[in-house]
Amino acid sequence: MLTAAFLLAAQTAAPAPAPATPPAPPPPACATPQHRQFDFWVGAWDVYPTGTDRLVAHSLIERRYDGCAIRENWMPLRGQGGGSFSAFRPGTNSWRQTWVDSAGSWVEFTGGMDGDAMVLTGPWAGAANGRDGIVRMRYSRQPNGAVRQHGQVSTDNGATWTDSFDFTYRPAAARQPAAASGG
Repeated sequence: MLTAAFLLAAQTAAPAPAPATPPAPPPPACATPQHRQFDFWVGAWDVYPTGTDRLVAHSLIERRYDGCAIRENWMPLRGQGGGSFSAFRPGTNSWRQTWVDSAGSWVEFTGGMDGDAMVLTGPWAGAANGRDGIVRMRYSRQPNGAVRQHGQVSTDNGATWTDSFDFTYRPAAARQPAAASGG
């Protein structure tokens, strides 16, 4: 009798509701247009002093961590190697870059887009021939696909600026992978 009652109840019960459509996944954390502003620098590059054909470095710039950071690996043919992490900070609506090199430098830059260029500025101990200064870097995409990085330094708190470096990053020529360096 109990079985018959169970079967009768099962036949007269309301149909089960259709399974709910799962909510759409949230967009990736770093998918805003502001997070893509510096993507023009991403790539494998051969680096030259602007206006010359004298190769001075290779640089690998990668978008990392689901687009939340840009990592630079600066590999000069001579001198100190180094690298940076750059990331857009939504709370401040600005970019931050941390540079570290094999000479022990650690520099924090902040900034953002100024027209079509990324401009980052930060204090750098010893940047001006051993004197402390503020370094301003302007990264701009060139019509031929290259990227220019023009650096200036100020020793008077930004009242005047002097050219410090000027590099053009050209897409890297095909080459054999180099052995990893502890540099």
